[in-house]
Amino acid sequence: MLAIGTKAPDFELNSTPDQQLKLSDFRGKRIILSFYPADWSPVCGDQMSLYNETLKLFQKYKAQILGISVDSKWCHMAFAESRKLHFPLLADFEPKGAMAKNYEVYHEQEGQAQRALFVIDEEGIIQWSYLSPDGINPGADGILGALEELDNKNQS
Repeated sequence: MLAIGTKAPDFELNSTPDQQLKLSDFRGKRIILSFYPADWSPVCGDQMSLYNETLKLFQKYKAQILGISVDSKWCHMAFAESRKLHFPLLADFEPKGAMAKNYEVYHEQEGQAQRALFVIDEEGIIQWSYLSPDGINPGADGILGALEELDNKNQS
């Protein structure tokens, strides 16, 4: 897992079948990257739904959340529609897991991303990270604590 203080690697991944997003598109904003194993797993579904419910709190801290898994753009589209998600899910599909590998959170044996969270500041530097066991929803408390800490740092 990339260390705190590391510049977050840029990427360009599909967010819809015909649209791509780059991390650099969000320069000047705080970013929450949520790597997760698979769209349709129960824990991942609960985790992404929780983040959807937490969007207003993330926005209060001027943060944008991006979900990333090795599932395809079509799979993400169906999953986001079924869960009524209002944030981008990015397809780390081809080459499979390239971004998860860049962030050092790819599980080779499983062929999927590990359940990992990163909070990236406005300058593109990783300020907080957490690696959760695959079967456990890490929730939003750690993310919110990291965002609050960033606010406190910027105010002092």
